[in-house]
Amino acid sequence: MVEFSPHSAPRDTGWIEVIAGCMFSGKTEELIRRLRRAKIAKLEVKIFKPKIDNRYSENEIVSHSEQSLPSIIVENSKAILEQSENAQVIGIDEAQFFDNDLIDVCNQLADNGKRVIVAGLDQDYRGIPFEPIPQLLAVAEYITKTLAICVNCGNPADKTQRKIKSGERVLVGASDSYEARCRKCHYIPEE
Repeated sequence: MVEFSPHSAPRDTGWIEVIAGCMFSGKTEELIRRLRRAKIAKLEVKIFKPKIDNRYSENEIVSHSEQSLPSIIVENSKAILEQSENAQVIGIDEAQFFDNDLIDVCNQLADNGKRVIVAGLDQDYRGIPFEPIPQLLAVAEYITKTLAICVNCGNPADKTQRKIKSGERVLVGASDSYEARCRKCHYIPEE
């Protein structure tokens, strides 16, 4: 049996890759690594991020480890479709900040023969699946689940712990507001 990975991918077809996990697990770092390899292969790459995410840069995707690549800021997922016509590889960071139209957009891009690489949180701070990532996981050909290290006990962490009081589901922040926790150490904060 031959196994395929994004690095030995099928030819003459598009596909969707999803990189999902908690905060500080290396999702954007892995996205950047894959996009850099696509650029080395001389493929036409377009990178998108939602307008709401301006934590580290207005016009780049940036990992917590300070790796970065220039990106296009978009208001919504339909704008990705409109600006990807000539691209062979499309990178989308912070997918949890996009609307559910992102699922159709990614499917359309893949159906048009493009490699679509999406990174985002699979759970919110309460441990509830964070749309549209669960739906993208269902239609993706390749899935990578990244884990962080629990700041309390050192175990593998797949939860995002909110450190500040807020009932908002979407609260853009970094280490000032969040940390990685394992299942045992994670708790839902009072709102």
